[in-house]
Amino acid sequence: MKLLFVYNANSGKLNALFEAGHKLISPSTYKCSLCALTHNAFAENSIWKNFRTQSKVDMEFYHKDEFETTFPSVNMIYPTILKLEDQQISTVLNSEALKELSSIEDLIKRLKLQF
Repeated sequence: MKLLFVYNANSGKLNALFEAGHKLISPSTYKCSLCALTHNAFAENSIWKNFRTQSKVDMEFYHKDEFETTFPSVNMIYPTILKLEDQQISTVLNSEALKELSSIEDLIKRLKLQF
């Protein structure tokens, strides 16, 4: 089993700079709730990083353009967290569920229910 995290942002340095600026200038209109939970404007959230590095679950992280290149036949609304098991993809937390999470601790609790 592997968890796939798909951010509602495109890859690349220019996009990263734009996303960081958006988080700082107008966080209430920021379109990636998963990004907002797992990262601050410039770095990965330390609680998240600790959880991620200590977890025994395989995790892969994608920007939406990378995900669409890797999985061209899977249509999703981003951000999302998916489970890949036995070559089948299922949704763990969709965009709406991620919007409802208020903290990184809430996200970690929800993920722990999956494994």
